[in-house]
Amino acid sequence: MPAHDALQDMIASADQSHLLKLADRLKPERRAALMQDLEEADWDKIPAWIERYVRHKPDLPIPTDVDPAPYYPADCASAVRSYDETRFRAKGEQLIRNGRVAAFIVAGGQGSRLGFEGPKGCFPGGAVTGKPLFQFFADSLLRFRDRLGVSVPLYIMTSPLNHDATVAFFKEHKHFGLDPADVTCFQQGGVPSFEMRTGRMMLTPDGRLASNPDGHGGSLTALAKSGALEDMANRGVEHISYIQVDNPIARVLDPVFLGLHADAADSSAEMSSKMLPKAYPEEKLGMFVASDGRVSVIEYSDLPMERQRETTPDGKLKFLAGNIAMHVLGRAFVERVAQTAEEALPFHRAEKKIPCLDPETLEPVSPSENNGIKLERFVFDALPSAAQSIVYETVRRDEFAPIKNAEGVDSPASSAQIQTERAAAWLERAGVQIPRNDEGKSDCVIELSTRTALWASDLADADLPKKIKPGAKVAI
Repeated sequence: MPAHDALQDMIASADQSHLLKLADRLKPERRAALMQDLEEADWDKIPAWIERYVRHKPDLPIPTDVDPAPYYPADCASAVRSYDETRFRAKGEQLIRNGRVAAFIVAGGQGSRLGFEGPKGCFPGGAVTGKPLFQFFADSLLRFRDRLGVSVPLYIMTSPLNHDATVAFFKEHKHFGLDPADVTCFQQGGVPSFEMRTGRMMLTPDGRLASNPDGHGGSLTALAKSGALEDMANRGVEHISYIQVDNPIARVLDPVFLGLHADAADSSAEMSSKMLPKAYPEEKLGMFVASDGRVSVIEYSDLPMERQRETTPDGKLKFLAGNIAMHVLGRAFVERVAQTAEEALPFHRAEKKIPCLDPETLEPVSPSENNGIKLERFVFDALPSAAQSIVYETVRRDEFAPIKNAEGVDSPASSAQIQTERAAAWLERAGVQIPRNDEGKSDCVIELSTRTALWASDLADADLPKKIKPGAKVAI
């Protein structure tokens, strides 16, 4: 299958003619697949990417004069900053009830780091039931449907690796009770992988164009390219609640957060973020900072550690607000950022070991050292594009139990422990006796469904046991 003249010209202009020579040496089926990849590549952008990110190591500008970003504390009566939580909750619930809010889950990852075959959203994250991560969020939306009488549309960004499996999983589970018409899955974009030394585009061991997903920042362009933003506009959606799939207790919708985003005096209703207070200076969380009147995120590796260790007069960390990838974005804002993505969402360069096809022998290569460049975008890079941006604190135990690693920190075991401690604290407030060991930790395992409670106050009228026995495993 020879390349047509226009494609040949684009490939040659990008100095990637080696791809056509390699294609000529492949067997017909593999050649056809590679030519399809080449047809779909962004040839108008690739030369600039190579020059900017591969031939050079770009120094992304880090503000030199930064202050901690102001934030709204989780406690609305805090001396740090008080606010009318009741008013903002009512505003957020009104937006949900009026169909102005969509839920958005970034779920392009595989469960390989967990030793799990399949999309990460299918991983059994329930501390007791082992229910999949996707079901946590579906149950949350069903709870809002029960409370507010409205079906909130759910958008899920997949990747080419897991899209078909994700769609099949939702069909198999009858969309977990959601209306299939309100569940939209779409794929994120990909970026070619480049040889580190030469800037040449690489082939996978099976002869396809080597590429990688374009990162969570690519979610904003994918929303536009997939037609999801147009669908939201047709539905009347104005605000997008953004979370990542690996955190089972993340609130897929938070009325107070939505209300602050849409109605706080210092918010532009363009992009808002949740933060978690850093537990210690070295914790590997990017930090929300303010510079020149704009909020942005500085990665923990980019701010000097002596600055990260700075404290306030009362002994708290000065740069306290850690980024946990929970946002609300205005739909119109996403539309604007997607149109200017090359500047608003610059790529970040990562040197990686990339299995590939040897261009001389056509034999598969598993490199022992970094041989290639992968590019990805970060969603928080959109923050400086917002005219004003607010940050809202959440409580670690109540909303942060990620599952990323097979063992240790951010593992299924650590998530189950956090799920249990959150449920135990909420149940004790509702009068349930919880067994505790000598260290004060729960001597049981508890999974509290989001169909039962999204907040501790939801348990006031729930049918609950009087006590939980030591060593019990209980799902409520």
